[in-house]
Amino acid sequence: MPDYRVIDAFTDRPLAGNPAAVLVLEDAYDDAWAQGVAAEFNLSETAFARPVDDPGADYELRWFTPTVEIDLCGHATLATAHALVELGVPGPYRFTTRSGLLTVAERDGRLWMDFPAKPPVPVAAPDGLAEALGTEPLWVGLGGADDLLVEVADEATVRGLEPDIAALGRLPYHLVIPTARAEEGVDFVSRVFAPRVGIAEDPVTGRAHTVLAPFWAERLGRKELSAHQASARGGDLLLEWRGDRVLIGGHAVSVARGELNL
Repeated sequence: MPDYRVIDAFTDRPLAGNPAAVLVLEDAYDDAWAQGVAAEFNLSETAFARPVDDPGADYELRWFTPTVEIDLCGHATLATAHALVELGVPGPYRFTTRSGLLTVAERDGRLWMDFPAKPPVPVAAPDGLAEALGTEPLWVGLGGADDLLVEVADEATVRGLEPDIAALGRLPYHLVIPTARAEEGVDFVSRVFAPRVGIAEDPVTGRAHTVLAPFWAERLGRKELSAHQASARGGDLLLEWRGDRVLIGGHAVSVARGELNL
């Protein structure tokens, strides 16, 4: 019977950041079983890692929301690396994924993920966006094919958003990412809504910061940034934009361990 861990990512204290379930498995598994396990945990993502015989990678890594498998997830990748640290597996960790090779390494007391950057390209605001978010966008851009970045007036606007989740779910985007420059403490704040993949609001989202990092690096004129995702749980990230890659640094904390009776 497989073991699991629930790990809070992008936080140095329990019951904050973004929780992910992590299963480090030895053998192949059935896709339908993995989707069922993710639905049972009912967290924004459940990560499944297993060793692979590959000179370029150590583990296969896949991520499932309660309803679908996704191509890229930051917090569950960070949580998986943290689980491997606790299991005594030496890093750095090389994962083969739907988004190519991803690596995670320890540096300065944090785990740092190396992800592909997705600089947002400006687009016209889609019909219904302002009404769905409850505020007028200042700037709208598309990161990759699926993630919509929306700059809004200020930090207070980001924090105070009460969007129409059903209306956001009708927009054709994986993530909707409202953001603004922070007033103090960090460089910028954001929130992330993803109802199209079964997540009303994601607490802390590494994937979103592959879009946010290049956007704010260009706005602020520097490539090293600090960020806060202003969900109810909240989470903190350090970022380094390196052209076609983004390094995302954060802490993680294990909050539960157990065994599946499956």
